[in-house]
Amino acid sequence: MAKIMILGCGFGTALAVMADGCGHQVTLWSLFPQELEQIRQDGEQKKLLPGVPVPERIRLTGDLARLADCDLCIMAVPSFAVRETAKKAAPYLKPGVVVVNVAKGLENGSYKRLSQVLEEELPQQKIVVMSGPSHAEEVGRGVPTTITVASRERAAAEEVQDLLMNPTLRLYVNDDVTGVELGGALKNVIALAAGIADGLQLGDNAKAALMTRGITEIARLGVAMGAKTETFAGLSGIGDLIVTCTSMHSRNRRAGILIGQGKSAKEAVQAVGTVEGYPCAKTACELSRKLQVEMPIAEQAYEVLYNDKAPAQALRDLMTRPKRHESEVIWLMGK
Repeated sequence: MAKIMILGCGFGTALAVMADGCGHQVTLWSLFPQELEQIRQDGEQKKLLPGVPVPERIRLTGDLARLADCDLCIMAVPSFAVRETAKKAAPYLKPGVVVVNVAKGLENGSYKRLSQVLEEELPQQKIVVMSGPSHAEEVGRGVPTTITVASRERAAAEEVQDLLMNPTLRLYVNDDVTGVELGGALKNVIALAAGIADGLQLGDNAKAALMTRGITEIARLGVAMGAKTETFAGLSGIGDLIVTCTSMHSRNRRAGILIGQGKSAKEAVQAVGTVEGYPCAKTACELSRKLQVEMPIAEQAYEVLYNDKAPAQALRDLMTRPKRHESEVIWLMGK
C-alpha cells in the first residue's frame, strides 16, 4: 500500500477511485472548498463524474501540507494551472517523490512541455508523464483502459506502473517523454477539428481523413522537437487521437461540434468548460511556424478558433491545397 495524493478533482477523482480500489491510501486535493464539500455531501463528483461513488476512505483536503506524507503525487489540474500548483506544492514534497502529470497541453508563451515545467518547479522530484486513451468517465467506472507512463528515469515510470497497474488499468512504460507529451497535447487540436466536421455533418470519410492526416501533422512537429516517429503510432499518439475524436466524453470534440453548428469558439468553450485544444491550437501554430513545420489542419483550426474564419471555408482551403505525395520521406525531399 502506498500513500497517494492527487491534486485536482476532475480526472483526479477517477484516478482516486481507481487507486483506492488498488488498496492505496488516497488523498484528493482541490483548490476550491465548495468542490470538496459537494463531494462530501453527494458522495460523488456530480458535475464531472456523476454516478461514480467516491468512497469515504478517500480523504478530501484543501491543504497542500498533506503532501509531506505522500509516496506518490499525481498532478491532475488543467495544463494552465500546472506551474502555479507545482510552485505551491514544492515546499511540502519529500525529495525523490515521484510526481505524475496527467494534464495534456503545452505552456502558453514558453512552448514548454508540462514535464519541463515540473522539472523547473520541482527539481528534487522524479517526473513521470501519464497519457493515452483514458476518459475519466470510464477510468472511474473500471472500464478496461490501457495507457502509457513515460519518464527520463525508467525506474520512476516502472514505480508508477507497479503501483497503479490493475485488472482494469494496464500501463506501458515509454522513454520518449517528448513524443508522449506532444501526442497527448496536439491531438486535442485535431479533435476540435474533427468535432467541427461532425457539427458540419461532413460524414465518416472527412473525419477519417482529418484523423489520419492529423496524426501525420502531430508526428511531423514531434520529430522536429526530438520525439521518435514510432511513439505517434502508439497509445499516446493514434490511440489518444482516436478516442478524443470519436467520443462524446471528449470536451474538445463537443466544443468542435458546437462551432460546426454555428457557435463562436468562445461560446463553445464557455458552454463545454475546459477545452485544452483551444489554447493548444495557438501554441501549436506558433511552434510550427518557428520550426518551419507544415501543419495545415492546425493552421485552419487556429483560423476558425481565433480569427472567426467560417468552418466551411477552412474545409475548402484544406481540400484545395497544392498536390502532395503521401509518403513523408518523398514530401520532405521536396518532390
